Amino acid sequence: MNTKGLSIISTILGILFIILAIIYWTIPAGSLPHIIPGFIQGSATIHVKHGIGSFILGLALFAYAWFKSGKKNTI
Repeated sequence: MNTKGLSIISTILGILFIILAIIYWTIPAGSLPHIIPGFIQGSATIHVKHGIGSFILGLALFAYAWFKSGKKNTI
């Protein structure tokens, strides 16, 4: 896979992880979809740490895409 393809994939994954962070910060654990880690039936707690981790991972993926899509310096 070429560099442009990796940049596009990491940008899309970064967006998805940022959305997941927002979901963790706004929806109680008992109301999360069953496929998202952190679902606890009947729980009203918010997964702040899950959201922070997802947000940081999303930012890291954006940074990776940014550095991969930059100009190549050859010496």
